[in-house]
Amino acid sequence: MSDRKESASTPSISLAVAVLDDDTDFLEFVTTMLGDKGHRVSTSTEPDELIELCEESLPDVVLLDMNMGRHSGQEVLAQLRERWPRLCVIVVTGYPSMDSMRETFKKDVFDYLAKPFSAEQLEGVLQQAAESFGLGLRPQDRLRTELGRQIRLARADRGWTLKDLSESSGVSVSQLSSIERGTHLPSLDSLVLIAGALQHNPSAWLASAGF
Repeated sequence: MSDRKESASTPSISLAVAVLDDDTDFLEFVTTMLGDKGHRVSTSTEPDELIELCEESLPDVVLLDMNMGRHSGQEVLAQLRERWPRLCVIVVTGYPSMDSMRETFKKDVFDYLAKPFSAEQLEGVLQQAAESFGLGLRPQDRLRTELGRQIRLARADRGWTLKDLSESSGVSVSQLSSIERGTHLPSLDSLVLIAGALQHNPSAWLASAGF
């Protein structure tokens, strides 16, 4: 269950949020709550409907109910992860337990909200998600953030310092640092040099940012 502090502030970022829940009253409640905060909401009561929504236009965030009677939230989550590994998923449930929390977080869920929750609690989690995933950004901002993240992860996987990567790629430490922080967008030449040093495909990094 989220322990983030509640905030009454109005969001500066409008997100596309898809909600899957078999409780139509809850869907109406969430639609009103998120709409009042300036978000764009699409709802579904069946997993197939959610998948179809995601195929038509991938949302920024999915709110996924884990207890839907005949449907398994765990199976839906596994399907989402298989098809869209980077999609931000926030689990909601009226029956929280430590075991279910541990199981869902193993599948890379961003956060876990127990019903009932307030508009401030949900908004706080969404804003944290926007910051962590670079959601609601301009395309160039999203690209800069995602490339920095991918390069940082690839460097960590090799156990390299910034100096190690600099020596292997020929790109200066200060430039690498600003790229990883998402402060600057690397030139195409620098991106190719960095990817080559880390033995990664730069096209995969661009694709992960939606390009």
